[in-house]
Formats: sequence, C-alpha cells, structure tokens
Amino acid sequence: MTSFSDPTAVSGYAERTARIVPGLRDLHRMAGVLLAERAPSQARILVLGAGGGLELKAFAEMQPGWQFDGVDPSAEMLELARTILGPMASHVRLHEGYIDSAPKGPFDGATCLLTLHFLPPAERLKTLQQMHLRLKPGAPLVVAHHSYPSEDPGRDRWLSRNAAFAATSGVPVRQAEGSIAAIKERLPVLSPVQDVDLLREAGFTDIDLFYCAFTFKGWVAHRA
Repeated sequence: MTSFSDPTAVSGYAERTARIVPGLRDLHRMAGVLLAERAPSQARILVLGAGGGLELKAFAEMQPGWQFDGVDPSAEMLELARTILGPMASHVRLHEGYIDSAPKGPFDGATCLLTLHFLPPAERLKTLQQMHLRLKPGAPLVVAHHSYPSEDPGRDRWLSRNAAFAATSGVPVRQAEGSIAAIKERLPVLSPVQDVDLLREAGFTDIDLFYCAFTFKGWVAHRA
C-alpha cells in the first residue's frame, strides 16, 4: 500500500490513483453533481481526506462560488494539494489532521473519497458521526471507497479484476497483483450492507448507491 509521506509516492499520487480507481475523474464530477443538488451557489464544503487536491480542484472548477475546508493527516499530501490547486487554492483552507481537526461548520455538504476504507469500524463510525455534526440539516455527504463482503468467496475474483484493470492502465503486473494481498491484509474493508448500516447509525438518511466499480462503491446520504 502507498505511504502518504514518501516523497516519490506523493509526487506520483494523481497518476497512480487514476490508474487504479475506475473512472476517478468522473467520480469527482459525480460527487460535485450530488453536492450541488442541495448545496447553494455560495456553499461551504468539507472535504475529508483532501490530500492530493484532486477532488478539491474538480469541485472548484465546477462551482467557482464554493469555499472549501480540506482535511488530511499527511502534510506532504496537503502540500501536493496546494500545488494541484494552483490559483484555486484561494478557495480552500487546508487543515492537517483527522476529523477532529475540521472546523465545526456548519457545512452545506461534505465528501470523503477513497479514505474510509483505511479506518476500522469504530473509528469509521466516529468519523461519520463527527461529519454529521458538522453538516446543516438536509446537507449531502458523498463517500466512496473499497466495499465488499470479506467472507464472500467471490472477493478474490473482484480484487483480481481490480488488479487487471490497473495493469491495463499501465501499472506493472507484479505490482498490480501484489495489491490484492495488501488490500486483504491492511485495509479493514466492510461490506456494502455494513457501510450503509454505519451511515444510518451515524444519523444519515436517504442513502443511495451512485457508484459501483469492481470493489469500489460510492453512496450519497443526507443529514437528518
């Protein structure tokens, strides 16, 4: 798995992520569309796991009137975000840390993309609850990450498909295949049913699946 403090890994983050996450740029655009369903033209948006700046840049391009608070535990990834954003960095305040480092809001919407699969269930629930507290009533939350039943005998088949996709995108075959064991061993991945249950337990309603790409799933939910 990637170290988010390794300079080489950080510098190649954008290219590498686009190779391994199907439709990454479209995922960002879809998230922007879902946020805009309820967020006003001058919205304030919370982006958790903002290191790298890819979704921040996509959202800022789509909605020039929005202001963002981006949170990430990696100082190196936040620096990359500043570089990626360029002149659009004036729309963003970056915070080093986890959800507790995020401003209290209230926010008009929030995203957490390709991040929650790093968190074990208890920490994941706490993170979702803290995001819920920071949102205005009715505001949308968009999440996307690895999600599959860990006991499903078809799990390895889908992880192999992820690896094959990465290989077709230019990732060396040995590296792509090595990701299968790394994901199984290091990521506390939940099933889609468990993910939806956690969103509900955190207080979210109107939960809809909008993105499904091999082992990656994405949902939009709303603060009650």
